[in-house]
Amino acid sequence: MEDIRYRGKKREGRHRDTWDPFQVEPIGAEKEKKQRCFQLAQYLVAVIVGLAVLASAVIAKGSLVVLSTLSSSKSLRSDKERQFYMLMLVFCLVCPNFLVFIKSLWRCAFKSFVQPNMRTMGMICFIECLVSLGTSVLVLVVMPQFDILTNLFISGGVCIVSAILQIVFRLQRETWKIIFPICSLLFTVAGYVLLGMDYYARITSCVGKAEDINDYMYTYIALGIVSSLLVSFCWWENTMQATNNMQETLTELDGFRDFVFVITSILRILVIGAVYLIYYKLLDNDLTKTTEIVWSDFCLGDDEWELLKTGLVLFFLQAFCSAACHWFGVVACKIHSVKMSFAIPLCCTGPTVLLLGLVLFITQIHHLEGANYTNITEFCTSLASLSKKNSTPMVLIEITNSICQTSLNSHYEQWPFLMLALEGMCMWLGFVTCTYYVWRIKVQRIERTSQLFVRRLYESAFIDLSLLLNTKMKLPKAQNQESQDELQNCVIYLCATMWHETYEEMLKILTSMFRLDRYRGDPKEDHKDSFEFESHIYVDDAFMTDEETEKRVVNSYVKDLIKVVIEVYRVFTNKEPDDVSIIEAPYGGRLMFVMPEGNMLYIHLKDKSLIRNKKRWSQIMYMYYLLGWKGYIVKNPQKIPRLNNHRESLISMDGEIFLLPQYDNDSKRKFISDDNTYILALDGDTDFQPKAVILLVDRLRMYENVGAACGRIHPTGMGPMVWYQKFEYAVGHWLQKTSEHVFGSVLCSPGCFSLFRGSALMDDNVMARYTTTSTRAAEYVQYDQGEDRWLCTLLLQQGWRVEYNAASDAYTNSPQEFKEFYNQRRRWGPSTLANTLDLLHSGPETVKRNQSISRLYIFYQMFTVGSSILGPASVTLMIAGAFQFVFKLSGELSIIVASIPPVFYIIICFLTKANTQITIAGIMSVLYAFLMTASLFSIIGDMVIQGTFLTPTGLFLISMTCMYAVTAILHPEESGLIIYGLMYFICIPSGYLLLTIYSLVNMDNVSWGTRESNKGDGAAKKNKNILCDRNCKLCCWDMKIQVTQETEHLMLQQITGQTVQGAPTVLDTNNAIPLEPQTKLGTGRKEAALPRNPQTNHYKRLSGGEFATSSSEDSADKKSMLSSSDEEEEDEFDRNMMNDGFEDMEELPASDWVYPVKQEFLKKLTHANIKRNLQAQIRYTLRKKNHDDVCEELVLMLTDTLNGELSTVGPEDVLTQVQLEELQHALTKQGRQILKTNRMMTLDKRVKRAIEKTLTPPKIQKLDEGEDDFWQKLLERYLAPIVETQAHKDDVTRELKSLRNKGVFLYFIINILWVVATFFLQAIGSDVISIKIPKTFPNGTASGEYLSVEPLSLMFLMSFAILLIVQFLAMLYHRVYTLIHVVSYRGTEKNYKKREEEEEEEDEENTYQNQYAVSLTSEDL
Repeated sequence: MEDIRYRGKKREGRHRDTWDPFQVEPIGAEKEKKQRCFQLAQYLVAVIVGLAVLASAVIAKGSLVVLSTLSSSKSLRSDKERQFYMLMLVFCLVCPNFLVFIKSLWRCAFKSFVQPNMRTMGMICFIECLVSLGTSVLVLVVMPQFDILTNLFISGGVCIVSAILQIVFRLQRETWKIIFPICSLLFTVAGYVLLGMDYYARITSCVGKAEDINDYMYTYIALGIVSSLLVSFCWWENTMQATNNMQETLTELDGFRDFVFVITSILRILVIGAVYLIYYKLLDNDLTKTTEIVWSDFCLGDDEWELLKTGLVLFFLQAFCSAACHWFGVVACKIHSVKMSFAIPLCCTGPTVLLLGLVLFITQIHHLEGANYTNITEFCTSLASLSKKNSTPMVLIEITNSICQTSLNSHYEQWPFLMLALEGMCMWLGFVTCTYYVWRIKVQRIERTSQLFVRRLYESAFIDLSLLLNTKMKLPKAQNQESQDELQNCVIYLCATMWHETYEEMLKILTSMFRLDRYRGDPKEDHKDSFEFESHIYVDDAFMTDEETEKRVVNSYVKDLIKVVIEVYRVFTNKEPDDVSIIEAPYGGRLMFVMPEGNMLYIHLKDKSLIRNKKRWSQIMYMYYLLGWKGYIVKNPQKIPRLNNHRESLISMDGEIFLLPQYDNDSKRKFISDDNTYILALDGDTDFQPKAVILLVDRLRMYENVGAACGRIHPTGMGPMVWYQKFEYAVGHWLQKTSEHVFGSVLCSPGCFSLFRGSALMDDNVMARYTTTSTRAAEYVQYDQGEDRWLCTLLLQQGWRVEYNAASDAYTNSPQEFKEFYNQRRRWGPSTLANTLDLLHSGPETVKRNQSISRLYIFYQMFTVGSSILGPASVTLMIAGAFQFVFKLSGELSIIVASIPPVFYIIICFLTKANTQITIAGIMSVLYAFLMTASLFSIIGDMVIQGTFLTPTGLFLISMTCMYAVTAILHPEESGLIIYGLMYFICIPSGYLLLTIYSLVNMDNVSWGTRESNKGDGAAKKNKNILCDRNCKLCCWDMKIQVTQETEHLMLQQITGQTVQGAPTVLDTNNAIPLEPQTKLGTGRKEAALPRNPQTNHYKRLSGGEFATSSSEDSADKKSMLSSSDEEEEDEFDRNMMNDGFEDMEELPASDWVYPVKQEFLKKLTHANIKRNLQAQIRYTLRKKNHDDVCEELVLMLTDTLNGELSTVGPEDVLTQVQLEELQHALTKQGRQILKTNRMMTLDKRVKRAIEKTLTPPKIQKLDEGEDDFWQKLLERYLAPIVETQAHKDDVTRELKSLRNKGVFLYFIINILWVVATFFLQAIGSDVISIKIPKTFPNGTASGEYLSVEPLSLMFLMSFAILLIVQFLAMLYHRVYTLIHVVSYRGTEKNYKKREEEEEEEDEENTYQNQYAVSLTSEDL
């Protein structure tokens, strides 16, 4: 209700100014708000991940210390049990090394292999052997000799080397923070000292058994200290990468790290095995007090199931939980929850294990039957007898027995136990202070794991310390180094190609661009996402020849687009566009707008008589312009055009004047590399949110080998065809695109919404080959019928990766008519097959170049291509099965009957025209839909009759249904699309049989097929040119169709609510600015107020918010002063500025199309629009809270002045030049008086700028010489209209038909062979060749009967099922990482605030600087 009232108030305000206050507000124009449910979900995910990190770390650490206790020579277990637990402990150390070995070997074999530097590799192998030696000795030798509490505490000492290196290299942002590593070193040393003192007290107090009290414990203490020191070398690379030392070595190591991990993993496993064998087999057991390995003891009997179960459970818990802790730790960092979900849980792991152990000890100790509870000494003595009772918990007894080895079991004094407690406290404080930097670390959104952690390998024995010490130190590096840890600024060029879009479709793309403008904000202010952007729209076929005047003018599509721009601008700002420029260009024309927040919008109007039309050539046009030309001029600053004859855009900054934003963007791009220059390819009907763009930018920004990224495309519209496409798109994105992303690389990034990296497009063999003009039949099919897929193929062949982001949603109109759908897929089908075969043909070379594409992925694509080729035969056999179920036909007869319709349709496609083919396909699709519906219910009925669904067909149907249902549930925002699955199922014959036949047989037709409208041709044609005149009846619809070139134009205009327009109306010169250049209107004033030279005079920004002019005049002339008063000077200057704009407008002769376009934008100078624009400009300029009073007074008084000056002007009349000058003078004078009254003259310049912007007319401009020369040469070299001779057309037609015939023959001969093979298997009989499958009821009981299945059918079902399972698993993997990305985005999402709130947060220091800064103003000249 509040929204209705708010809209009502806005409408009432508009109604006071005009009798036409009604407007169309696009969906999604309102500001995006953070949804509270998403915020709660974000916190919930962070809490869940944090608990998962804590729980997995506690279980992993607890399992390890329990295994070390069970394998100890001091435990109450038998020798055989101790040996088995020690072997499980060895497996725990080997497991992470084995996992890294498998992953690295996979990457080396199927991704990339770089020849290693032997010297660097030797150094790394030596360090890894030392680390493995230290880990093995500490875990396998030392820890079994200590008690469980000491084992829990001693692991904290592995941070000693990291602390020393932090002190040596002073790796702190602030000097005082060096106290943290110093404290860490002191705490660790103190812990080791207390460890020695504790065991000295135990030995002197005769704690425990007499045979356990020996001087060898000091040797184990020394071994523990040395081994901890060796283990702490594991994270040397973290401190080295944070300094300027060894940068070349580390950079070189990154190139062949996978191969190094393969070798070092093997070495680490060998070292672990060597330590185990040497200590427990080769050394004297009397010396080591250990049990010798007896290999026969590892053959466990049936009565030792409890031993096997306990050991394996502890091993799997430790191995799985340590790996899970590592993965959840990575997730915690990526979702921006480092402190809550990563640092705190890991730091609390040790205390939590201790607390849980104490709780277990206290709560369960009373369940030990037969224990002596007199005192601790008697209790520990009675444990030996309890260990022989089967009812006693074994793990609890061993934990208790280990605690009894501490000073608590002393016969003399028990206070030395405090030294053990202090030891644990010191060790814990030591590693917490050593990893203090983790608590304050800042991570980027979806940061790469290599940027979060130094090593891929984790140490399972010290999982909590391993993750904290392995977290990358992000410190300031040397100035000559490029820091990959900082978010790099990027520039995004939004490039939309338009081809006969409707008004509503144009509204979508313009609304999306304006939303992004609002999200980005002022381009002169920093943004948290660090990006700049420009919007470009390329309109194909934008001009027509008016047959009455023979002039070249814009067509009705361009007129609609101009109306949409004005309408959207009005919705977002409540005013008309401020800065509009109309520019003539060699390719046609250009419209330039400054969007509300100051970002640029360009509309490029292409004249097909001057430049090639269609989408691919528009893409080449903007690629060469944005990447080639703009990239050239930013690398050559002297080429950036001067501000000749260009008016400044008074935007964004109050009281300041800047160069036109397009030049400002070019200046910014000087500091942005080609790697950080992106092009967002769009269609003219795409609808998207800013979030979708930022999520794609994340993929390219964080992964330097990603050349393109696409989002989730949602088809929009109404009707059965749209329903079919909704589910088709959903399945394609849910399963197919995710599988391509996970296993290799996406093959097609759709041109309607894809982000491309500039350096990828500029790579060799990409953009240069993309400009190839089709001359052969195969090139017409591959290059022009699916340009987005061909571009991605070129990127993949050059080694770039294409990714898919499921959270980046975009909406685009889909074909709603059957004919349009078939024509669209007629282009897509052959192009998809041609590009995929091209990629497979170049597979070996692509595998060498592209790290994302492996041989297995090539095999996967071969399998999918084979499945798609066999699609018609598979559908035919499925229809044959339907005939069997429905009509009870024999197998052979059903195959013959099912094959008749496809053969009939192939003949129809060869003999008739395309429209007839589509009509027959529509009729056959309806009949097939009825048959598929009957087949579905027949299958269900057969399962009911059989009494089981455990048949190949039943299992396949049910598993498919369940898989799609689970997939839909895992996409909660799209789960409703599952209801269209039934529509998709019954349309399978149409989509995979008839459509395939139609697209292949019509491969020789290379026309676009969709949006082939002549709406813009303008002139009426004679009725004798009738294209179609038919009466059609279909079911309950009666339609009369009569299409001519004239009626087609009229019908489309009636649909959009327009009337036929003739030549542009010329306004009366008494009410409007003359459209043709006339004599200049002078006011009789002198030109001395502001010297002006069109060739040299331009404005420069100054620090004080003022502006000055510079020219080539002598300095004495520049400093001449006027003798009039200040107020007269300012008035004279205002009039000069106003007239300058009109003079510039009149100086440039323009083409015929310019003045009708200008006519549309001059409507901003009507009484009603000036009033609304002035109010909006004043409120925007004085938007601070402390300006509220004077702002409202200015709005009120200036509105009264405006109404008084224009009392005789109608609300819809355009003001003349004289009226504008007089109005500007009156408004400026009134504004100055109000400011003087309120003693706020510092706002005078701002108010004058607001008035000037309101009264500034659109400007006609010419391109500068450099850019004009660029376009001329680009047209000449690549984009000149193609002129084909009749002989060439005939040759191409003949080649296309020959290619069509070959393709149809090869395609269908494969399908015919498959059908024939199945037919003969059916004819031979199921008794001869078949696979017998026992019939089983759902409860698991066998019926005694057998089901006969043909081998080919079973093989096909199995292959298809395996493919779906593989895609389903890939989808699960992709879903997890999509969730991580979405949560991380929500944590950094922009929060829209009111302007005054943003202004209050500005630094006051800047205000004082601007207030007292010395500035050069126009009055000083």
